[in-house]
Amino acid sequence: MKMRHTMLLPLIAALHVSVVAYAGEPSASAPRKSETQSIKRTILRRVDVPNSKFEVVLVLVEAPANASAGKHTHPGTVIGYVMEGDYTMLIEGQPPRTLKRGESLEVPSRVPHDERAGVAPAKLLAVFTVEKGKPLATPVQ
Repeated sequence: MKMRHTMLLPLIAALHVSVVAYAGEPSASAPRKSETQSIKRTILRRVDVPNSKFEVVLVLVEAPANASAGKHTHPGTVIGYVMEGDYTMLIEGQPPRTLKRGESLEVPSRVPHDERAGVAPAKLLAVFTVEKGKPLATPVQ
């Protein structure tokens, strides 16, 4: 029994570090606690942009039906691709835009916005080009 726990410990530690590392940043969508718990974001890769103060971050976003991100901004441009479901973008100064599977989105740097899944769960692949060392998102009150 002790051997099983010893083998599981590194796996649990690695998962904890991954979750804590991402959760430590304000999420790409989350001023409200109940909403943050419902939308899952997984950082797949971080790559520095050579000779710049930017990095590119690839994120898988999984949103349950009717989940809302909460109003927030990003310290750089975000583009995304809807892999499953419908996703509505509520970007300040623009009319709401509902995207379906296969469509893409763009969120300008530092522009307040919210985003919502439709009546079915949604899955997106998002690419953040953001300043190194800055949180991926900052909640807007």
